[in-house]
Amino acid sequence: MKIIRCAFVFLFVVFFFSASCATENTPVESTYPDLLEDDFLGDEFGDDPFLEDGDDGTEVLTIHDPLEPMNRAFFGFNDTFYEWLLRPVTDGYIWMLPRELRDSFGNFFYNLAMPIRLLNTLLQGDLQGSGVVLQRFLVNSTLGVYGLVDVAYLEFDLKPEEADFGQTLGKWGLGEGIYFCWPLFGPSSVRDSFGLVVDAFTHPIPYFHQNYYLDLAYYTTNKLNTLSLSPDLYEDLKRYSLDPYIAARQAYYDYRRTFIEKDQTKNVP
Repeated sequence: MKIIRCAFVFLFVVFFFSASCATENTPVESTYPDLLEDDFLGDEFGDDPFLEDGDDGTEVLTIHDPLEPMNRAFFGFNDTFYEWLLRPVTDGYIWMLPRELRDSFGNFFYNLAMPIRLLNTLLQGDLQGSGVVLQRFLVNSTLGVYGLVDVAYLEFDLKPEEADFGQTLGKWGLGEGIYFCWPLFGPSSVRDSFGLVVDAFTHPIPYFHQNYYLDLAYYTTNKLNTLSLSPDLYEDLKRYSLDPYIAARQAYYDYRRTFIEKDQTKNVP
């Protein structure tokens, strides 16, 4: 837990440093709009600074990236880390373990993180979704052998309910804030970075023991297994985009915005 607390303090310091850079530095002519204090987290936690009115009156998604030089440096670090270490390790992992076994590991990791989805569906007022999360956990933890098999979906048609704290904040009306590309963690925003920290506190693994090496092994294996299930995703992004940084940033915001809007409208008749 000490590592998680340190991460929270680090995020807090970086956010305020970023805000001061965005509001106190001399403006430079570029494609990035100057940030006001309200732009950092949204006007009164309601208006989203990423939404602007287009010529036809529709809302157009814009991305505030005043820290692009720093973000590009971190993106380059992540890319080098991927090419020199993560991809070879992932290739070896795929070679050693068949797809069926990796799918089972993915089901296990997903089932174990149930408290994150349960808490956030409750915070979003989605009682139906909370019920599905609980049913899936009970079925898969028993009939599915500790979650290794997704019996809830295969036999009972209980589809997974996705929810995290970043999504919860978005549903509450909190704007994304400025864009970050974190070392190792990749694309994020002010809102989703805070959400990531809260979700880390909600995950049950750190409460089972006080061994940080076991925590590190769990999270590393989880991420490695997830990457092994879609190994060509990042490669395709780099292959078919003129600027992989821009493509990754746009893909992230498109995904997160769709994720939140889908949750907000799923119960609308």
